[in-house]
Amino acid sequence: MSRVGDLALGVRLSVGGGRSGWVRLALIAVGVGLGVAMLLIAASVPTVLDARAERAEARSVAADQELALGEPTALTQEVRSMYREAPLVGRVIQPEGEGAPLPPGVEQQLAPGDLVVSPALAELLASDDGAALQGRWGDRVVGTIGHEGLTGPEELRFYLGTDELTTANASRIQSFGGAEQHDEGLDTVMMLLVLVGMVVLLLPVAIFISTAVRFGSENRDRRLAALRLVGADATMTRRVAAGETLTGAAGGLVVGGLLFLAIGQVAGSAVPANLSFYPGDLRPAPLLAALTVVLVPVTTVLVTLSALKHVLVEPLGVVRRSSERRRRFWWRLVFPVAGVALLSPLVNGLEDDLLSQVMVVAGLVLVLVGVALILPWLVEATVHRLGAGSVAWDLAVRRLQLDSGTAVRAVSGIAVSVAGLIALQGLTGAIGALSTEKQADTSTFQASVLDIDPDAGSSETWSRELARAEGVRDVGTLTSVWALPAEPGETGSAAGDGEMLIEQGTCEVLAQEAQVGSCDDGDVFVVAAGGAATPEPGTTYLLGTAGGGDARWTLPASAETVAPPEGGIGAMGGMPARILVTPGALDGIALGAESVTAYVALDPAVPDALEHMRTAAAQVDPVAYASPIEQERILSVLGGVRQVLLIGTAALLLMIGASMLVNVVEQLRERRQLLAVLVAFGTRRRTLGGSVLFQVAIPVVLGLGLAVVTGSGLALALQAAVEAPLAFDWVGVGVTSGVAALMVLLTTAAGLPLLWHLTRPGALRSE
Repeated sequence: MSRVGDLALGVRLSVGGGRSGWVRLALIAVGVGLGVAMLLIAASVPTVLDARAERAEARSVAADQELALGEPTALTQEVRSMYREAPLVGRVIQPEGEGAPLPPGVEQQLAPGDLVVSPALAELLASDDGAALQGRWGDRVVGTIGHEGLTGPEELRFYLGTDELTTANASRIQSFGGAEQHDEGLDTVMMLLVLVGMVVLLLPVAIFISTAVRFGSENRDRRLAALRLVGADATMTRRVAAGETLTGAAGGLVVGGLLFLAIGQVAGSAVPANLSFYPGDLRPAPLLAALTVVLVPVTTVLVTLSALKHVLVEPLGVVRRSSERRRRFWWRLVFPVAGVALLSPLVNGLEDDLLSQVMVVAGLVLVLVGVALILPWLVEATVHRLGAGSVAWDLAVRRLQLDSGTAVRAVSGIAVSVAGLIALQGLTGAIGALSTEKQADTSTFQASVLDIDPDAGSSETWSRELARAEGVRDVGTLTSVWALPAEPGETGSAAGDGEMLIEQGTCEVLAQEAQVGSCDDGDVFVVAAGGAATPEPGTTYLLGTAGGGDARWTLPASAETVAPPEGGIGAMGGMPARILVTPGALDGIALGAESVTAYVALDPAVPDALEHMRTAAAQVDPVAYASPIEQERILSVLGGVRQVLLIGTAALLLMIGASMLVNVVEQLRERRQLLAVLVAFGTRRRTLGGSVLFQVAIPVVLGLGLAVVTGSGLALALQAAVEAPLAFDWVGVGVTSGVAALMVLLTTAAGLPLLWHLTRPGALRSE
């Protein structure tokens, strides 16, 4: 018989084995399908990102457009805000003549005060949950933005019509789109998060697929023995087994494709709002999809052929249960040792280069694969040392002593997943702790409105309007002006060097900008930052941009040099030296503000006090940016990362549960006659159920113990890589391990009703 004929015979045997054959085929298809669905989702990430980027590019603004006179144009300025932890971005638009450009998704010109919002923002504004947001940019909503103008369905975005823009504070454009997209890339910390997450979420998929392929292997081997009896040789039986496996893999591709389509309808709304996407965006990249379609069947065949090396299929039966030599440990240790060696960039300082990234990914893969390889040896070495106990315990231990491979294969995926998740949680927790290590003083003020345009209102106007917001207890303003040193005896002339930022505010406000210590009205402070040159006492400054002002002020000798704050706005890197003055130090000089920062004290007893303050600020100036004083950029990014991690963890746990359930069903079906005989001889079904739970519990406990040790070690290495304090996240470890163990227990218990069905007297019948 030809090779193709052998494969075809395997296909016929897989679909022609009656109800038992169809059940085995369904189990393999479901197990492989779960893995295929995960791989297709991963293969769709580049397509999703590209689709979001295309829509973002289409609405971008190129500020350097060359516009001829008489062309239809519009003035526009970007607006950035937040609502709770969700970013809220928009634009104010002022049309200039007929045919002014419209952003994608907007179908009409906007009159002053007209508001067009995304569907998600419209839903939020109409709900009680968005009460603090209502009126922030007006209430005259005249339409919604189409999907072509949004990166995703959950994006919060708006366009506001106005007539107050000028070329001094806005960009003139003739069309939207065409702006050069600056890819800043990921810093090493976020890159490390991406690399670890990729390995943690995808590596268990390969283990689950390899486990699913071996469902029903005992019945398959008996069929192969029958083929040997009618004249087939060992090579032919392997090709027949490959044909059977290919049938299950093909079914898995179909099941995985259907699951992928179903998941795609809801996945876009399950991710963080700023990462949401439309169902049509979730399309596997052609190359990655082709690799999945090719590599999954190839992998299943290789797993089947590898498994047959440990089974002697002869015409008179299958030799599987005879005593075999104990598993060796030394070669299994090679993988984690090599992985640790490849993780050396984490210790030496991770660089943003391809070689370091490849080394880290390969190291993580080898360490986690080492968990899957060491676990079978650990289970075997443990069960051979376990003592006697109850009947259920003895049945479980004896079963594991005879054949622990089936149980360990299912548990190895759990151990790898838990180890990776513990490492990833340790890394995210360390980054969060590192970002909050140095924070600004929030004892007096808790929020700020940055770089206020003085043309939008005076300091008194801002203080008055912000103070009216619900939950605002106090408002302080910091007025800033640029100054140049004047040459002695030359009124109005400047030295040309030494431009200095002078900022005026009360002592409470200045404490947000520097570590001023004791402060009284009339004091002056010089903030030395980043080694910048500090001004000399006695230097006379001309107040105003480029020294064009008439007001002259001399830095007194009593000025105290202070350090910048440990966190917050004033601690930003790269800032030059500054002079901080209290009102009494200016000798009655009225400081003409070039920019203003408002600091706001919030009442913690008022819900959404920060959001009410943001709304009040936007009503004075739509483009004003209000934020908490604590620098929460990294924390907000980590919030999104944690949400994605939670979704990935849930998906992995569902896969674990489904895989374990299928595995329990397959084991019970394989042993149905033995179980029926035990019941016929008087063994209680409750005892058999207990033995099934023990058979799963023993490998799970050992696997989780190995996973905790490995995951904690990886977490410490990753924390060292980001120079964070080394710490164990015991809560995260306990929750991750506990949830995984609970999932296994529940899915195993869900398979017990099948045990009662299979142990009926009818199961004693044999064909």
